[in-house]
Amino acid sequence: METFKLSDGTLIPRIGFGTYQITSPEPVRKAIDLGYRFFDTASLYGTERMLGTAVRESGLARESFIIETKLWIDEMDDPAAALDRSLRRLGMDYVDIYMIHWPRETGEMDEAWKEKDLRAYHAMEELVSRGKVKRIGLSNFLPYHLKNILDHCAIRPVVDQMEIHPGYSQEAAVAYCKSQNVLPMAWSPFGRGEAQAAAGNSIIAGLAAKYGKSPQQINLRFLLQKDILPIPKASSEAHIRGNLEVFDFELTEDDVSLLSCMPQNTWLGEHPDFSIPRAKSDPDQ
Repeated sequence: METFKLSDGTLIPRIGFGTYQITSPEPVRKAIDLGYRFFDTASLYGTERMLGTAVRESGLARESFIIETKLWIDEMDDPAAALDRSLRRLGMDYVDIYMIHWPRETGEMDEAWKEKDLRAYHAMEELVSRGKVKRIGLSNFLPYHLKNILDHCAIRPVVDQMEIHPGYSQEAAVAYCKSQNVLPMAWSPFGRGEAQAAAGNSIIAGLAAKYGKSPQQINLRFLLQKDILPIPKASSEAHIRGNLEVFDFELTEDDVSLLSCMPQNTWLGEHPDFSIPRAKSDPDQ
């Protein structure tokens, strides 16, 4: 698979496999068989144990994989203990990327979140020095959240994972990440479920017909050409395979621009400043 280069020189596959809401190990096993080597999970998702089992059962060396997991907001007071729980569930000695999942605990507009983020991040830097984490990333951090980290960190984050797709392309946030040599990743790369990804969207449907590809493949190709790493999830073998079949065509510059300028109306509604997460991590997943 083609790769991106992270700021520390690490090569990472240009497409990952997301495990959010994956309920069976079969999609993960099939993804490994088809060539995926970068997998995204989180303590919140309840999929770490399943992912670790699939990796071990593959018979491939642990070093063949990039495994990324996340620290949820109710774990930020003790990242070391949270990581130990994640590692036990994964059955691994280290993770390749450890991320702060969400920058703010509430929608309040005070400044307390800045210090809380920094305390958690500095604790994660210590985990790098102990060899339990190879590199640090962030998730759902907008430029002002990210700047707080960059201004005070010893180890720079290598990635920032956000909701990005045609119809919610987050141009300013992506540009800021790139200016800081932080690789943007895209969760929910197909947008608002089937309503956005399927042929009901006339722009994407038209491009799918033009290139002889599925709407999902158009979305993925759009992200790749903007140097954004997509992390699609899929359950069926056809979709798992299809999400890899995006390296044999290119969108024209005009078509990338067309997708970038789509009405920004497919946002999933989760904003790190104004959406208040209620879910709790599950130590017994």
